[in-house]
Amino acid sequence: MVMLFSCQPKNEYKLVWVDEFDYSGLPDSTKWSFDTEGNASGWGNNEAQYYTDSDLRNAFVSDGTLKIVALKDSMGGKAYTSARLVSREKGDWLYGKFEMRAKLPVGRGTWPAFWMLSTDWEYGGWPESGEIDIMEQVGYAPDTIVGSAHTKSYNHSIGTHKNAMVFCQTANSEFHTYGLEWEPEEYRVYLDGKPYFTFVNEHTDFKAWPYNKRFHILMNLAIGGNWGGKHGIDDAIFPATYEIDYVKVWQK
Repeated sequence: MVMLFSCQPKNEYKLVWVDEFDYSGLPDSTKWSFDTEGNASGWGNNEAQYYTDSDLRNAFVSDGTLKIVALKDSMGGKAYTSARLVSREKGDWLYGKFEMRAKLPVGRGTWPAFWMLSTDWEYGGWPESGEIDIMEQVGYAPDTIVGSAHTKSYNHSIGTHKNAMVFCQTANSEFHTYGLEWEPEEYRVYLDGKPYFTFVNEHTDFKAWPYNKRFHILMNLAIGGNWGGKHGIDDAIFPATYEIDYVKVWQK
């Protein structure tokens, strides 16, 4: 009798979701939505931009990349416009490998990010249900990339947040790969395939580890705010562009 066995290792990652931006126009609506719900409140960070919905001036795909563009353009009581894209209910995952290849905007006042939030908020609002910051950068420190964790026990509002920084002199002039590997015991944040921040499951309760529920991706370009605007906003930088080559998700 001949026995047939699969050659596929059980723990090998498989690509499950991808946007390579190989089209033109607005971002693919089957993968991305525009998040505008926090415009009135400044998104909890006193941000200076108004996020638009399906406006080709602020988010468009061309020549193989997605451009998120911040403009000096008054709207909704704000002095700037930009875009915030989310995969919520179109791409939601529990654990996996997440990757974005991008070139970051130039200029004091910019605050681009690639991050994840809870989809269902089962433990409560922020920070109870958790936040994973895969990449954040502020324009006044263009050579510094930050990865962070925010939970009820560990978050910046009470000064206990966990993070790490890595230096990248060409983040604004060249494309780099920003990644996350998220597993039940820990998650690791990467720059160009090299880990620089690890957050470990303490096995206490959700206050320290809410990362056992599904999360979704966010990509946005904020302007100003408590962190991004710490040294003011240089109006000479606009338009400021956050350019993304691809977003990919793998799961085991």
